[in-house]
Amino acid sequence: MEFSDLPERRGRAERARLAVPCESGEFSGLPERAERPELPEPPELPEPSERPGGAGGREAAGSELSARAFLTRVLEPGDASGGRWVRELGAVTAARRLRDGGPRLAGVSDKRWAGLCARAAQADPARDLAAAREAGVRFVCPGTPEWPAQLDDLGDARPLGLWVRGRPSLRLWALRSVAVVGARACTEYGAHMAAHLAAGLADRGWVVVSGGAYGVDGAAHRGALGSSGATVAVLACGVDRPYPRGHAALIDRIAEQGLVVGELPPGDHPTPSRFVVRNRVIAALTRGTVVVEAAYRSGSLVTARAAQRLGRHTMGVPGPATSARSAGVHELLRGGATLVTDAAEIVELVGDMGELAPARHGPVLPRDLLEPDAREVLAALPARGAATAADVARGAGTTTDDAIARLYELRSLGYVERHGEGWKLTRRAVISARAGQGGC
Repeated sequence: MEFSDLPERRGRAERARLAVPCESGEFSGLPERAERPELPEPPELPEPSERPGGAGGREAAGSELSARAFLTRVLEPGDASGGRWVRELGAVTAARRLRDGGPRLAGVSDKRWAGLCARAAQADPARDLAAAREAGVRFVCPGTPEWPAQLDDLGDARPLGLWVRGRPSLRLWALRSVAVVGARACTEYGAHMAAHLAAGLADRGWVVVSGGAYGVDGAAHRGALGSSGATVAVLACGVDRPYPRGHAALIDRIAEQGLVVGELPPGDHPTPSRFVVRNRVIAALTRGTVVVEAAYRSGSLVTARAAQRLGRHTMGVPGPATSARSAGVHELLRGGATLVTDAAEIVELVGDMGELAPARHGPVLPRDLLEPDAREVLAALPARGAATAADVARGAGTTTDDAIARLYELRSLGYVERHGEGWKLTRRAVISARAGQGGC
C-alpha cells in the first residue's frame, strides 16, 4: 500500500476558507470579549475511499497527510529522533522506511528500530482517518492553514500532527490563549481559584487551555464554560476516548463549545509518560502558563518549566506557606515566575500593550482627606478623656491659637467635641482610628 493512495488533505478552496474564516479579517475566529465565541463551520475530512488525482501537488498532499497519520500510530509523542527523520527525509520517506522495515535510521538502537517496525506493520492510517471522520475528528498537519505555528518552537519534538475534535479553528484560538494547570488532588481553594481565573479570562475574550484532568484542570474548564467562554482540552490519549472516564461528560461538552486536541490517533490509550510529554504541547500552544497549586513533583510544573524554556510567560498563584500542595508553586515563584491573583494580572502579562491591571491599594479613610496640620492635631488628642488646647498644641508641635483653629475645624467635621475647657475624640473618630490601625 502506497501512502499516495490514501486520503488527500483539503483542497485549495477549503484551505483558503480556513485561512480567512470571515470577511472581517484573520482574528475574527477569536472569541469576542465577554461573549461566547462564534464558531466556524467544521471542515470536511475526505472520504476514506477517495483517491488523490490531478496535479502531482495534490497527490503529494494526500501522501503527506496519510504518512503523518501513520507516524502518529508508530512513534511516541515528542520522539525527537522521529521528528528529525521527518525533518531530514520527509514524512512520506520516513513512513515508508518504517513500513518496509528497511535499514535502521540514525538515533535509535536495533532493538528500538525493531519495535518501531513491528508497530508500523500493524498501523493503518486509512482506518484511523475513517475512525476520526466517524467521530467528528479532523487531523491537522504542520503547514496547513489550521496549524498553530507556535508549536514549531518545539523543534524536532514538535507534534507530527494533531487530532482535533470541535468546530473552531485551532490556530486562531491559540493566538489568544492561556494555560491554567495545577494539582489533581487540589483543595477547595485551588478549585475556586482555577475556576475564578478561567471565568475572568473567558470574560476578557481569552481561550483557557488545560489538560482535562481532575482537580485544577477540570475546574478551569468548568470556569470557562460557565462564562460561555472558549476552552481547549489537550489530552494524552485519542480524542475520541475521553480520559479520565469521570470527565467524559465534561470533555464532550468541551468538544461542543470548544476544542479537544491530542497527538495520539483514535482509540489510543494514555500512559504516565504520555501525560508528561503532552504538557509540552500545552506550554507551546499558549502565550503563558498559570499554575494553581502544585506539589514539588507535580506534572503541572513540567508544563511551567517547558513554558519557561520556550520563552512563554510563567505565572503562579500563591497558597498558604504551610501547604504542601502549594510548595511547588512557591518554588516556581522563587525561580522567576510571576505572582498573579486574578485574570486582570494575567492579561496584563500576556496581553497586548495597554491591557493593564487596575492599581491596587487599601481603602481610603475619611481621615486620609484631612490636611496634614489637622491630622497632627487629631493625633495629639488622647484616646480616652479630654485635653486642653494647650496640651494638644504641645503634642502637635504648634501654637495654641493654631491648635484651637484646627480643633474647631475638626469639630465641624465630627471628629472632636468640646467638654468645658477640654477637647476629646468623638466615637466616630475612635472607630476611624481603629479601622485605619493607627494610620491617619
